[in-house]
Amino acid sequence: MAKGKDKSGRLSVFKGREARLNRAIFHTLALKSPQTIYDIHKQAKAQKGLINVRYASVNKRVRFLAEKGYINSVGIKKTKAGFETTTYELTSRAYLAMLLDWIDLEDLLAKLDEGAARVILATIIKSSESSQHS
Repeated sequence: MAKGKDKSGRLSVFKGREARLNRAIFHTLALKSPQTIYDIHKQAKAQKGLINVRYASVNKRVRFLAEKGYINSVGIKKTKAGFETTTYELTSRAYLAMLLDWIDLEDLLAKLDEGAARVILATIIKSSESSQHS
């Protein structure tokens, strides 16, 4: 393993100071989807440690997560004030990230049979080869 590089297995979306808000956004959209940024903000404020989170911070995070492919815009909703706003939902990538953050990799490896391990290994190798050529 290369020294100096953190290879802890944690995904970057769940690292740093944005991790708590990212988790809150994922949790909110996993429970009820699609939602507007305003609705996501209301739900995030209800979570412990995020009571003072600003709408602008949630807006910035949602747009970043959409840019990274964790969230999709799925439609337009009319607000009570007569404006139109975008609704968002989680992508399969986000559900996978949540699952990988939740499971214990040691436990997963212990439970995998040889066939499943080969499929995962082949997918990882294919992914690393395509990223090296880009």
